[in-house]
Amino acid sequence: MKHLLEELVSIMQTLRSPQGCPWDREQTHATVRRCMIEEVYEFAETIDDDNPEKMKEELGDILFQIVFHCQLAEEAGHFSISDVIETVGDKMIRRHPHVFGDQAKKLNTPDEVLDQWDTIKKTEKQHQHRTSILDGIPKHLPSLMRAYKAQKKAAKVGFDWEKAEHIVEKIEEELHEVKDALIGHDETHVQEELGDLFFAVSNLARFLHYDPELLSNKGVDKFISRFQKIEEELARSGKKVEECTLEELDKIWNSHKSQTR
Repeated sequence: MKHLLEELVSIMQTLRSPQGCPWDREQTHATVRRCMIEEVYEFAETIDDDNPEKMKEELGDILFQIVFHCQLAEEAGHFSISDVIETVGDKMIRRHPHVFGDQAKKLNTPDEVLDQWDTIKKTEKQHQHRTSILDGIPKHLPSLMRAYKAQKKAAKVGFDWEKAEHIVEKIEEELHEVKDALIGHDETHVQEELGDLFFAVSNLARFLHYDPELLSNKGVDKFISRFQKIEEELARSGKKVEECTLEELDKIWNSHKSQTR
């Protein structure tokens, strides 16, 4: 395994060398940031598809992105891939004293492990400057994931709803405020109220122990599937979507919707 990792690092070094690839030589952390994000999402799709062969390929792509960023950092004199591996190894050992240490108390449940993890994390130097329990939530997370993390952290200290029905009432309240904003033709107000509505719906999913990001993606998948069925049915009759009226499209949509419930 060590030899294979060294070989991959060597490939990256060659690509970045004067005799290497013009594209790779031009890249920075910022310019390949998007690549890392895309590769992670492509790997997530292989999990949803339960496709081990594609998982292997996409994990390789993620690993290559890690090596790429480490090479950029090493060239700048910041850190190397060895430093990265050492750092994460030390962190895992430090945050698992019930496994690697001489901790007398044994942890028996995942919740106990997570509580200990959070406690240890708070003592680490890079986290000691945080003054709020909501500090440290990445700003660039997809919005539903960010909402979920914020709501979950707040709920952990008791700031939570008592019943799902109360959140449903909150959603209805937010929807009413959206309607009022639309009547007022205030674009800024509409955007604000829509944001509140999304946040409330996300909170209901979180309260019910669902991941709002996954639920939203399932909804998108369902829409895409049904819309493609419309396109297929129209193609069989020699028509295109843009040639049909909304009434025609709705009729086909509702037909497929009733078949897939």
